[in-house]
Parts: sequence; structure tokens; C-alpha cells
Amino acid sequence: MEKIAIIGGGIIGLTLANYLDNKKFDVTLYDQSTGQATGASAGIISPWLSKRRNKQWYALAKDGANFFPQLIQDFDLDDSIYQRSGTLLLRKQKQLEELYELAKKRREEAAAIGEIRLFTEAETAEHLPLLKPTAALHISGGGRLDGIAYLQRLRSLAKNKGIHLVNQSITLKQTASLQVVVDKQTVNYDRIILTPGPHLKNLLKPLGYHTDIRPQKGQLLAFQTDYTESANWPVAMLDGEADLIPFAEGKILLGATHENDGSWDLTATKEAFKQLICGASEFLADPARLFSAPYNYRIGTRAYTSDFAPFFGLLRNELLVASGLGSSGLTTGPYIGYLLANYLNGKTITDWSAYQKPLENYIHR
Repeated sequence: MEKIAIIGGGIIGLTLANYLDNKKFDVTLYDQSTGQATGASAGIISPWLSKRRNKQWYALAKDGANFFPQLIQDFDLDDSIYQRSGTLLLRKQKQLEELYELAKKRREEAAAIGEIRLFTEAETAEHLPLLKPTAALHISGGGRLDGIAYLQRLRSLAKNKGIHLVNQSITLKQTASLQVVVDKQTVNYDRIILTPGPHLKNLLKPLGYHTDIRPQKGQLLAFQTDYTESANWPVAMLDGEADLIPFAEGKILLGATHENDGSWDLTATKEAFKQLICGASEFLADPARLFSAPYNYRIGTRAYTSDFAPFFGLLRNELLVASGLGSSGLTTGPYIGYLLANYLNGKTITDWSAYQKPLENYIHR
């Protein structure tokens, strides 16, 4: 049985671990969760109307969103973790009409978009009472994922599969072979997969690699409101940085910030609160009702590359890597984990050029 170490217990690492064939592999997953992006996040699974020019990124995000029905079935995810809620996009009228045409075109290759409609002001307020009457574009295929709940579910499944979960930081050491150093003890593995987000840079540095990765702080606000119908509401992508993500039992999430200067700092800030509520206030029917509710912060550190695109694959035969998910990690992360697992299980080859630039663009000696 092949011994595998997965370094990083976020959305890629845990998805990968659970898709590995436990008859072929003895898997140990090392995780030091402090600052983990997925463990602090909730987000919208609705990439189809992005205007990013990177066609490889869009192909990955599109297929990542299309993958969710299988993910739900394979891991038995209930509505508290993922729900196909529908997405509202709030933009100026001309932009909405352009996005409507874009949605129709992209649905030709992505049926998961679902029904596409331009909502009147009254329809928007009816579907999401948090919002004041305003025109919006509605696509029925959009969904919401609670990153914290997803990781909790996959940790439980991993334990049931016999995967060894170790909550401890590690370093890598190159001697005659590549080794994992844990608490000053070296451990040998047949293969190592690195999925540690922005920590990848420091892990690879002792091996002589430079990695194009930078940390970015993200803060999200989770309000506990008295709205009783929130489980049935769509998510809303506001015109600006903030998104509204309703969950059941009155939980309303607002976020998230993109703080390049925040780096590894996980301190909650009044500046983030002010930024998020100011950005959302103009769209809300009753801002005071939402913002007076009890709330807490969710704070994590994302991994970004210079071109804002993720990467994954074989760095060496015994060493695989994946990182750079940025703010689209909830959409692309599970699918990347699945693709890597399929390769290790012997089901696919490693030609992932449709989804990314060559790995050398991000990691070199």
C-alpha cells in the first residue's frame, strides 16, 4: 500500500483525501488550520457571468460549478452545507442587459446556469426581501456553500475512511529522498501532495523553489437575524465588493474584504465592518435591521498568484502541488481535489492545460 502525505486540510486537501482509493493508499493529512481560507468562508457558486479574460480560469470555474451535483451525491451534503439557491446580480440596467446576453451564450456550454431572467424591481424585493426594489438578473443555477460546514463534513468522512488526521505543522527536508519533518522527527512517504494555500511558498523554499504566491486577508461578517424565511432566499452579488449570502434560521453573511496589506493578520477590524456595511447599505431595504443584529467575524487568508489564477499538478514525480485559489476557491477547490485524486487513483493523465498555464509559470528554481 502506497503511503501518501497530504499537507493542508483545506478544501483541496480534504476533498482529495476523501476521493483517494483507501484500498490503494495509506493517507495521512497534516493540517494546521490557523488562518485557513475555507475554514473561515462561505461563498457563492456562480461563476458563469464573470468577465475575467482568462479562458483557462473560466473553464476550470465552469467545470467546478458543474461538478457540484456529483460532489453533493458523493459526500451526502445537505442544505446546511450546500444549496442551489439561485443568484441575483445587481448592476446598472445596461450592464444587466449585457450580462443577460452573456448568460444565454454561456448556457450553451453550461446547462447548470439554469433559468435566466431579468427581474423587475418588485420581483427582486419579493425573492430577497433584504433588498430594496431594484432591477436584477436572476439565474436559477447559482448556489451557496458554507466552507466551515463543508470541512467539518469531510473531516468526519475522512476519519471513517481511516485517514490519519494530524493537527500539526510540518516542514520538508530533501536528503536522498523527500521527507516530512514533524516535531523534529522525519517521516518517509512514497508521495507528498502540498495543498496548504499561501503556506506553499515557505514549504517549498527549503527545497530551492520560488513560488508565485502571496497571502491576502479576507474578513466576512455573519449576522444572526430574526428573518425566518432566509433558507429560501437566493444569494446576491451586489454592485461592488460585497455579496449577501443568506442561510437558514436567519444567518446572513456579508463579505468579503480583499486586503493585500493584511497578509497573515487574523485580527478583526472596524475598518472591514465599515467597508462592508457601507458597500451593502445602498442596496438594503432596512439596513438598520440587519446591522443591529448580533454578528461575528470570519477571517482567513487566501492564496493569490500574480495573474490571479490557480495552479495544480506534478512538480516532481513524488511531489504534487495545488494553490492560488484566490476568492474562487469554493468553486474550483473541490474539483481540483477530485482531479488530483483521479490521477493518483490511476483514472486520468495529468494534462490539465485546458485549466491553467504551465506549472513553471508559478514555481521555479
